Amino acid sequence: MTTGATPPTAPRRSRARTFVPLSIAAWLVLEIWLLTLVADAAGGLAVLALLVGGAVLGGVVIKRAGRRAFRTLTETLQQQQTGQGPAVGAGSPGSGTGSKGNGFLMLGGLLLMLPGLISDMAGLVLLVPPVRSRLARYTEQSVESRMRVAAPGSLGDAFQQARIHRPDGKVVQGEVIRQDATPPRSYEDEGPRPPLTP
Repeated sequence: MTTGATPPTAPRRSRARTFVPLSIAAWLVLEIWLLTLVADAAGGLAVLALLVGGAVLGGVVIKRAGRRAFRTLTETLQQQQTGQGPAVGAGSPGSGTGSKGNGFLMLGGLLLMLPGLISDMAGLVLLVPPVRSRLARYTEQSVESRMRVAAPGSLGDAFQQARIHRPDGKVVQGEVIRQDATPPRSYEDEGPRPPLTP
């Protein structure tokens, strides 16, 4: 006996789930191939020195970025406690871009720590301040444009609602009063309440 119902189809795999593993595998093969080329040309000790130097430099960069992020967080908390709004573009002295691009600085350090020449080159590119600031600006604009078109009730919509604040960074306390709601009951008119029992 047959019915008119169509059999369920398997859900389609997203492009990211298909291409991300393939791109990671291609990147690993390319890294190993480049390391063997450098080892043939310059020797195994040169490759070892490159890998150790990249790991040490990456550790230093991540440590510096972490200190800068902690210092920025501490300054922001102190300014909020004293009632001052955070200054626009505030950052550590001499940082150039402030706290913008600090995540990309950490990513650059992480890429330097990974063994491989392509990851080291990408990490070195992320150490350049203009590149970091442009990437931070592009990422911020991309996230904001996606948040604007977020469907109501989605996670993006909730994140956008949470980010609404005044330009000076102050939180405005308020109370919502519904006109059609009944006034709250007053327990003072009913007399004392019985104690709570477990």
